[in-house]
Amino acid sequence: MKNLILFFSLIIIIMSCKKESELEETIDAINTDISIERFDQFFGNASINDLPKLKQAYPFMFHKKFQDSFWIEKIEDTLHQELVREVQKKYPDFDAEELEIESLFNHLKYYFPEFNPPRVITTTSMVDYRNSVIITDTIALIALDTYLGENHYFYQGIQKFIRKNFKKEQIVVDMATKYAERYIYQPQRKTLLDEMIYFGKVLYFKDVMLPNKTEAERIGYSDAEIDWARANENYIWRYFVERELLYSKDAKLPRRFINPAPFSKFFLEEIDTNSPGSIGQYLGWQIVKAYMNHNEVALKDMLRMKPEDIFNNSKFKPHK
Repeated sequence: MKNLILFFSLIIIIMSCKKESELEETIDAINTDISIERFDQFFGNASINDLPKLKQAYPFMFHKKFQDSFWIEKIEDTLHQELVREVQKKYPDFDAEELEIESLFNHLKYYFPEFNPPRVITTTSMVDYRNSVIITDTIALIALDTYLGENHYFYQGIQKFIRKNFKKEQIVVDMATKYAERYIYQPQRKTLLDEMIYFGKVLYFKDVMLPNKTEAERIGYSDAEIDWARANENYIWRYFVERELLYSKDAKLPRRFINPAPFSKFFLEEIDTNSPGSIGQYLGWQIVKAYMNHNEVALKDMLRMKPEDIFNNSKFKPHK
């Protein structure tokens, strides 16, 4: 009997893998072709005489409230020149990243046919890591000076849990996050469960859009952190349920379990020192995955569903 169950399980796995492979072939055939515009190089290597042409080609990069003297001063600024040199050393070309972005756009086009690939433009931002990627309907801006590697000297003074993802592998992940935010509809988030499901939607969106990234990369965890989350999933769930946190509107809960942090705050010494931050996001992700595994629902429809409907129909059971 055991062998029979194992056999049918293997058949199901093989069929599922074949289906996923065929889907990815269909998506790859969309064959989005983009050309990355290296504004960081254009402006970084510009002379004063180049400024009029740059302003004409990239008017949205030059705020009208600033006179030309401001931009000339920036071109000549030694810190800006250093930023440009460091970015050029790290990104002499952008070929690998371009392929990843094209794959993301293929997936977006497949699941959202109305999607039109924007102009993708790289720039520098004086390490404004809160705006490392900016997305509009027609433009995607990537600040390359926020992706130089977590130990780059530019990032001294930035907490480790923040700068750990300042690396090139995270560029397309951050882009996918920004697109998730544009496609997700969810009313005001009031409870911890609302927050968990919202970020669960974001992470599931990245599962679909970035199949070649690992789960750790999608959530921004190290391998050790994702392993800890999986191993302790049942304990975390019991902690939330037994303390009746899911439907709590306590404003402190997102800071403890949702927001980026060096660790999640259970207020238990043996747990806090080992846990990764944003563990509530991880758990919300598992709930959304359970929902999608048990229900025939299109991605775009799920992204607009109420959190309680997803939770109540997820049949979620934490791993033991």
